[in-house]
Amino acid sequence: MQLLGRFTGMTVLLMLCCGAVGAQEPRKASQPAAGEASKDGTPVALTLKRAIELALENSKEIQVAKIQASVADRAAQITKAQFMPNLYAGSGAGYTYGIPETPGGRAPSIFNVSYTEQLFNEPLRGQAKETEEQSKAQKIVLEDARNSVITRTAMAYLELGKVRHSLELLRKEQESTEKILEVTKERQGEGYELPVEVTKAQLSKAQVIQRALQLEGREDELEVFLRYQLGIREAQPIEVTPEELPGEAEQAGDNLVAMAMTHNAGLQLAASDVRAKEFRLKGEKRGYFPTLELVSVYSVLARFNNYTQFFTTFQRNNFNAGIDMHVPIFSAQTKAAIGMAEINLEAAKVNLTNKKTELTADVRQKTRRVRERDAAKEVARLELQLAQQNVAVFQSQFAEGKLNLREVEKARLEENEKWMAYLDANFQKQQAQLELLKTAGQLDKVWQ
Repeated sequence: MQLLGRFTGMTVLLMLCCGAVGAQEPRKASQPAAGEASKDGTPVALTLKRAIELALENSKEIQVAKIQASVADRAAQITKAQFMPNLYAGSGAGYTYGIPETPGGRAPSIFNVSYTEQLFNEPLRGQAKETEEQSKAQKIVLEDARNSVITRTAMAYLELGKVRHSLELLRKEQESTEKILEVTKERQGEGYELPVEVTKAQLSKAQVIQRALQLEGREDELEVFLRYQLGIREAQPIEVTPEELPGEAEQAGDNLVAMAMTHNAGLQLAASDVRAKEFRLKGEKRGYFPTLELVSVYSVLARFNNYTQFFTTFQRNNFNAGIDMHVPIFSAQTKAAIGMAEINLEAAKVNLTNKKTELTADVRQKTRRVRERDAAKEVARLELQLAQQNVAVFQSQFAEGKLNLREVEKARLEENEKWMAYLDANFQKQQAQLELLKTAGQLDKVWQ
């Protein structure tokens, strides 16, 4: 009874602690977002690190994953609870005619208390360990949800910075196309240009306007997504800062493969599934062992149930305690359960092997992609540098009267195009880095 009292006290204390923590968490999560956007219309200046922190605090996906992890914990506790003391109180009072008994086989009683505790039940213990491992797997799912939120937020943040920079360049292009169109019209009026050149200039201007409208639409989409992810109000403007990702994603592929084998969420889930199926099979194989359960019953009986007519002695207070033991002699159910557990374990092992093979290939492929994107970025950088040098040469020649304004503006258009190509190449490299870091389980390096 002392053990029972300690167990009951610990259970009540745990429930109170969980309630207190649960009551504090919502207020804790809502404070940072409110602090970021205290006044409507005031821009929210965000770094990549701060954006990720806010996304992790406000993500609905993470909240759902936390709930699922809690559900898995409770499910594991339900099975495990059968190996702990269980005390029940109740009544089986009722009218009897003939031998006093109830549908459950127990004698009718005014009041009764029963106690049960599994001592040795290997199939049930195997199920308990399986559900406990599944509960641990839900924590891996929660971590994977965090990684997904980090990846999406980082990509949206970096793309928003790229889009805004591109829009600035397109506004400069629009000014250049307008100047080119004016000069071309003047030269056509003077008879130095054909009408087709005017049409070409008009087409260039229309194309720049079209691209600007497309980028403005993309900018709006990214802002809406980030506001939702970060918990920022709709009217709150967002300011982002161009940033580069850390260089860890560019390390050797073999190192990243080793990291992925340890930290990849998909592989961890597959390994956890194998462990869970092993626990289940081990328990089912021990289903041929006896099962032992500690049981006790206290009951208060009444004379109106005709006990004196069928029993020589009547006793009002009754107490029984002992062990309920079952020894399987022939159990077709146990054999079938073992077969099912073996098949499930074999399937889990095959899945784990496939995951390892796919992960190794995936990491190497994404490592090559990062290097390819890095090479493309370097090409774009050199092309931009060349275009900038050409603009400087053309401006010098224009100052000397050797070139007209239209040629200079065309060179500036070329420079802007190379600028946007460089921005695209840089963003594609960052995307490849994020995907590789997520696969290798190293996303924490992005925002630490």
